[in-house]
Amino acid sequence: MSTHGRATEESMFVRTYTLTRGRTRPRHLLGLETVLEAGPGRPGPAQAEECEKILALCRERRRSVVELAGRLGRPVTAVKILVSDLLDADALVVSLTHPYADTGAASGPSTQLLAALSAGLKRKWPDAIAYPQAG
Repeated sequence: MSTHGRATEESMFVRTYTLTRGRTRPRHLLGLETVLEAGPGRPGPAQAEECEKILALCRERRRSVVELAGRLGRPVTAVKILVSDLLDADALVVSLTHPYADTGAASGPSTQLLAALSAGLKRKWPDAIAYPQAG
């Protein structure tokens, strides 16, 4: 790894560490697929700028934890910690309805979303084992 690449990685780590105020675990048990929506509360003034971004995304429509992490370009664990803060403030709530109910997709995510996810994973890990495509 080049010196520049290592410095970028280290600055990302430091930024994530400060973003979560050094915490490494969320207070709430959240899965990657946990779906969230905006709640009636407001985040505290000391909460990270990313909290406002999370709220804006969840006001548009329900979002899963993994989708929020992808859209923010942040590690999932860091997003879970921020989401936990927002849950504590009632600014977010865990959606108890089907995550795709408001998208018109009765059976799950669109094929476009799955194709984009697959392409992103292949770019991230090009040497990973390929699984056969379903017919």
